[in-house]
Amino acid sequence: MAFPLVVGVDGSDSSLLAVDWAVEEAARHGLPLRLVHASRWETYEGVQPSFRTDRSGEEVMAQHIVASCLERARRRDPAVKVSGSALAEDAVSALLHAGPEAFALVTGSRGRGEIAGMLLGSVSLAVAARAVCPVVVIRGAESNRHGTFGRVVVGVGAATGGPGAVRFAFREAQARGSELTAVRAWRNPSQEPVDHMLLADDAARLREERASTGLDDALHEAAREHPQVEVRRRTVEGPAHRALLEASAQADLVVVGARRRHGHFGLQLGRVAHTLLHHAECPVAVVPQPV
Repeated sequence: MAFPLVVGVDGSDSSLLAVDWAVEEAARHGLPLRLVHASRWETYEGVQPSFRTDRSGEEVMAQHIVASCLERARRRDPAVKVSGSALAEDAVSALLHAGPEAFALVTGSRGRGEIAGMLLGSVSLAVAARAVCPVVVIRGAESNRHGTFGRVVVGVGAATGGPGAVRFAFREAQARGSELTAVRAWRNPSQEPVDHMLLADDAARLREERASTGLDDALHEAAREHPQVEVRRRTVEGPAHRALLEASAQADLVVVGARRRHGHFGLQLGRVAHTLLHHAECPVAVVPQPV
């Protein structure tokens, strides 16, 4: 049986957009969809709910949120098998516990109790930084969320994505019938001593060639497994996060890896993933890669 796509819901506008995106994603991959509401979300966010705080009131509100989101998902695509549950956990714990048996976790970019002006909700950030499965944070304009551009972007390199991120990106591109743009950034240290401008040009050319070769090597196996996916390879001089942010403006999804060190329990994202989660103009998939 296929692992379900799991989406966190809390009744916020952001989580409703996540439900819409997740329904389309489940349909693309032929997956069941599971909606998870954590009835103790306020213990993590540190914000008291606006509704009644007695036990019966919490239960009524939780069931209402789940029922409303289930109805929304079924109306969007009746063919997708969808279920929902309200769990007596905080939001982060509920989603992380679902991760080992999920195809991916999906969250909105902002929660119901978030402080005005925050770029990314604390739940979404914590889940993306700690989950053992891919996490997709839904952000960006409607055109980016719903496949207008026909393009998936993946960051390839030590700071952006390993084999897991590349495989995930190829699967997404194939399921969508989209082009895959693979981006590898390279840097030319400005302080490197050179005796002549031609030598500097040669050094830059060598770095770009190495980046291109590394990109081809990283894509080779996944490209062989998905021959129908059209791949555009891009090597870009400059910081990886800047190149991927620019690419996200005309993408339906950007995919990056995040290193997970065994036994380390803090947030594990890296600068590139962290920047994209806060600023990308399309949904962001963070794929864990053990180190």
